[in-house]
Amino acid sequence: MRIDQRRAHWADEQPRTRWVDQMAFHQPRPDLRLGARSHRVERTGGGGYDRIDVRHTVHTSTAEYTLLLNAPDWLGHRLVGEALRDAVAELRAIDLTYGPNQPDSLVSRLRRDEISPDSYPPLADLVDRCAAMRAATDGWFDAWAVPGGFDPGGLLGGWAVERAAARLRAAGIHDYAVLSGADLTVRGHAAHGGPWRVAVHHPTDTRRAPLVLEMTAGAVGTSGVTGRRGHVVDPHTGEPTERLAAATVVGPDLAVADAYATALYAAGPAGLAWFRTGSDYRPLFAHHWR
Repeated sequence: MRIDQRRAHWADEQPRTRWVDQMAFHQPRPDLRLGARSHRVERTGGGGYDRIDVRHTVHTSTAEYTLLLNAPDWLGHRLVGEALRDAVAELRAIDLTYGPNQPDSLVSRLRRDEISPDSYPPLADLVDRCAAMRAATDGWFDAWAVPGGFDPGGLLGGWAVERAAARLRAAGIHDYAVLSGADLTVRGHAAHGGPWRVAVHHPTDTRRAPLVLEMTAGAVGTSGVTGRRGHVVDPHTGEPTERLAAATVVGPDLAVADAYATALYAAGPAGLAWFRTGSDYRPLFAHHWR
């Protein structure tokens, strides 16, 4: 089965994401693997002589991020290094400035009614995105229906990745992948010159062959692959939900894909209706506990 996404508002290049025919997939091994035990980068060799190939991992208080850059040689190592530092600084700044677990973050201050959402433009964007996803998921993603008040955690990591990726693009780097756990966003091409090959492993059945995607623009968001039960709350009851073991969603923007995956995990099969109206987002896995 092959699906070619051709919606003009995905990004600025084609093709986007396609499901590779698994029976016919005899290409070299994937560049990236996502799954319950395999969130890793494969070693497939360096880029061409006219490319600068970079891999960097950064830790924040809540997440680990891996950035893979495949930059044109004419940018130069100094500019590529500056772009990488800028993207890493953005990830660290978001952790400190917006993390709900940071007592002095803008989100914590908002929860204490010390500031309003429109006090800072990025905070307003974060709040608006949460409100939009609450509407898109019939209230199953609700950043306000958690203990302690507003908590954007279901999409904050994806939002951070997309903002860091925007820093890379602004510096002229358009071939990259940014991973965080079982989530990723990619643009352009991998070091071998072709689309990024992403193997998404089934969240609970390790015997099943991975679903292989070829991506030049898109994101994969996942909720539940850590195996922890009760970490997502049903916003309608306030109780932990265990309708699914894991949910994985693919689409243009990681913040949105993350929020959809969180909501789908909470709602269970009823959430599949969100993807039947021409949405750019599609569920890859929505798996029950055994």
